[in-house]
Amino acid sequence: MMSKQKAELVDFAILSRKYKTQLTKKFINREQYEAPDPNEIKSYIPGTIVDITAKEGAELKEGDLVLILEAMKMRNEIKMPFDGKIKEILVTKDEKIPKGHLMVVVE
Repeated sequence: MMSKQKAELVDFAILSRKYKTQLTKKFINREQYEAPDPNEIKSYIPGTIVDITAKEGAELKEGDLVLILEAMKMRNEIKMPFDGKIKEILVTKDEKIPKGHLMVVVE
């Protein structure tokens, strides 16, 4: 015989109305959202670093080439998102990286 647990209800509001609801396991166990840090350049696809054109400490302008990430036989140019200085390069040439991997820190 299975024991029944009492469902925990939580408050939530839509416009000015308040409701009680039960959270699903999927919602409770979801990966929490973190706002992206604009000073971090992460890979948006898995691939291989084929060239690094920037050096740590270099001051680059928006649109300057930082590195080239090859994925599915296509070369993706990773460029500076804004004017800044390369604080740290966290990848090496010929390194295979996953999606979401931190590649460069800009200051």
